Amino acid sequence: QVQLVESGGGLVQAGGSLRLSCAASGTFLSINTMAWYCQAPGKQRELVAVITSSSSTDYADSVKGRFTISRDNAKNTVYLQMNSLKPEDTAVYYCKANVFTRNLKFNDYWGQGTQVTVAS
Repeated sequence: QVQLVESGGGLVQAGGSLRLSCAASGTFLSINTMAWYCQAPGKQRELVAVITSSSSTDYADSVKGRFTISRDNAKNTVYLQMNSLKPEDTAVYYCKANVFTRNLKFNDYWGQGTQVTVAS
C-alpha cells in the first residue's frame, strides 16, 4: 500500500509564491516518475510538471519559467515551487507517483489534492 500526502496549498495574491510538497509512504521498492497535475473547476485534470528518477524535468508551457519541480529521493518527496502565480493557476493540485511495488509491478498512485487559489 502506498499513500501520497500533499501539503502547501492555500490562498495567495497574484504574483505571489507557494511551495507544494507531496510525500510518499508505505511499502514499495522504489519510485520512478513523479508529477504534479492540476484540475480547475469544470476542466479536465492536466499535467503541470514531471520529474524522472534521475531528475530530468518537463513542464506545461503555461508554467515554464514560473514553476520548478524537484524531488528528494531520500524523503520520497516531490516539490512544486510556484512563483509569479496568476489567477488562472487556481486549481486543485494533485501529485502522482509511478511506484515499483513489492509485487514487482509499476503502479500509479495519486494524492488527495491540495487547493491553490490565486486572488487577482
